[in-house]
Amino acid sequence: MKMKFFGVALLALMLCGTGALSYAQGPGGFGGHGFDEHWATLLNLTAAQKQQIHSLREAQHATVKPLFQQLEQLHIQMLNATANGAFNQTTIQSIASQEAQIMAQLAVQRESLKSQIYNQVLTAQQKATAETLRQNEITQINERLQNSSQTPPEPPAQ
Repeated sequence: MKMKFFGVALLALMLCGTGALSYAQGPGGFGGHGFDEHWATLLNLTAAQKQQIHSLREAQHATVKPLFQQLEQLHIQMLNATANGAFNQTTIQSIASQEAQIMAQLAVQRESLKSQIYNQVLTAQQKATAETLRQNEITQINERLQNSSQTPPEPPAQ
């Protein structure tokens, strides 16, 4: 299942700690170019570091590929279960629970990869930059949470 977050968010999540599920396959995703282009610039990654990250992603690809395939199969099951407006809560809940288990496994793999990149690839300066970006993301999330919890103003009485 293609989740466009991974390529761009691989280090974004490492750096920013959003916790959003971030794996994807294909261009700009898992093993793609989105990460290299965006984060290489932000962190000033060397060609050797980009290659190291690519190698780490490739090594993990064998682990995550079957999980994505399972998600695709579950997606088909969900489409079939809801064909023509059908809704069976037990069936939907079962499929959704299976999806959640796979998503949890992917989250663990994502965090493992982020840790490897942080600990094996980044320099001390890049880690400092990464920490700043992570703290900025936490601030942005907290601001969104605060804004979403505020009650909208009442429209003027007419």
